Amino acid sequence: MIKVRLAAIAALVSVTACEGLKEAMTAHVDVVAKAERQELSVQRLAEMMGGSQLPLAKPVAQQIAYVWVSYQLLAKAAAVNDSMVDTVLIDKVMWPVYSQSKTQKWMQIVQERIKVDTSNLEAAYNEGTRLLSARHILFAVPGGQAATGSDSVMRRAEAVRRQVNDRNFAALAKQHSGDSNNKDSGGDLGVFAPQQMVPEFSRAVAALKPGEVGPLLRTQYGYHIIRRNTFAEARQQFAALYTGTLKQTAQSTYFAGLENAGKVEVKPNAPKVVKEVAADVEGHRGDRTAIATSVLGNFTGGDVARWLGSMSAREDWPGRLQQAPDSVLPNFVKNLLLNELLLKQADSAGIKMDTAEVNAARTAFKSLVRNAWAGLRISPELLADSAQNEGDRERLAAARIDAYMGRLLLQQEGYIEIPPPLAEALREKYDGSIKQAGIARALEIAQKSRATADSIRSSGQPKSAVPIPDTGRGGATKR
Repeated sequence: MIKVRLAAIAALVSVTACEGLKEAMTAHVDVVAKAERQELSVQRLAEMMGGSQLPLAKPVAQQIAYVWVSYQLLAKAAAVNDSMVDTVLIDKVMWPVYSQSKTQKWMQIVQERIKVDTSNLEAAYNEGTRLLSARHILFAVPGGQAATGSDSVMRRAEAVRRQVNDRNFAALAKQHSGDSNNKDSGGDLGVFAPQQMVPEFSRAVAALKPGEVGPLLRTQYGYHIIRRNTFAEARQQFAALYTGTLKQTAQSTYFAGLENAGKVEVKPNAPKVVKEVAADVEGHRGDRTAIATSVLGNFTGGDVARWLGSMSAREDWPGRLQQAPDSVLPNFVKNLLLNELLLKQADSAGIKMDTAEVNAARTAFKSLVRNAWAGLRISPELLADSAQNEGDRERLAAARIDAYMGRLLLQQEGYIEIPPPLAEALREKYDGSIKQAGIARALEIAQKSRATADSIRSSGQPKSAVPIPDTGRGGATKR
């Protein structure tokens, strides 16, 4: 009986694999993306990319396909006069806005609870470990003499150093310093962290007592005469920066405690999975591969896809992650997971969006729909002027999107961004998909097309007299 079942399972796997292979070798090679009844053909994407100046790279092609789906789904909504006003759907897709609001409110409470001791600022200033303050007079060494120094520059610096004292430092800095950034302020560098300056400079300042002028110092910039400012001179700026530093340290301690209490553990497979998700965000929405764990349970590839889908396309996080070194990706995952732990704390503390905030978010979402329609010239009112029935309106809207995409890739149109909440709402309500095999095939064709065009240009051959095919219909489904 067991053998029979195993044989049946093997047969099923074989049939499924064959069907998958058949599908990959047929439909996926002809179609890059679908949006309801519209299709972006391999040939159309290849034509648009090949004729543009865009890099012929997979992330670029994926982004174009993703934007095409969003535009065409938006066109579908316009054709059926769907203003996307369902509050349940709006609240679902506006989760990044709601989450950010709640975590910001919670972090404000956390920061208000952080108390720092500022009772002994002068002692902290004199210690000079966190922050320093100084003036300097710079004698720059000419570029050609930077490696060996310059005797004439050094002698001039030494001569001025013999004249300098605590009282005339600012005046001599205005007269002699080669640092144009602070010469007019008497060489004042303000308050700075030691790591902001070259190490030898910070060490020289820290070695001085407040108000003391140090010996001549050589750095890569030239020769310096340095005076450490007194606490009275630096007090206001030091107090503000020192308090901020203490709060930042306390906040870092808080997050370390959150990570520890949340039992956050990033798995070794995280870099590989994150890059796979970044290469096909939509395809990994349901990815259950665990890449980290915490008290909240498994954090999966699907969770990464959800977060990436909430980020602005302009920032191109998927592209950045694909190019990032593996070593930085565990921290990326950890930060996403810490955001979820923060949100859990906010919920536990009873932090909520008030009615006014929710209404504002819903109104903002509805404006996204209207603004995108207007920018793409596919608002229901514009479509109704030229098309009488729903089918005609769909075809007209789809054709306008296809034409706009062609002009966009030729940089003849400005980019109309479809914000993440709207893109997610469109995919929740309507059908859209992207085929990776189609993208690969389109890139192959585009690369050959561009190589041929480049070869013709370089050889000086005349342009072909063959008419260019009408590309205006390339993205529409035949009916």
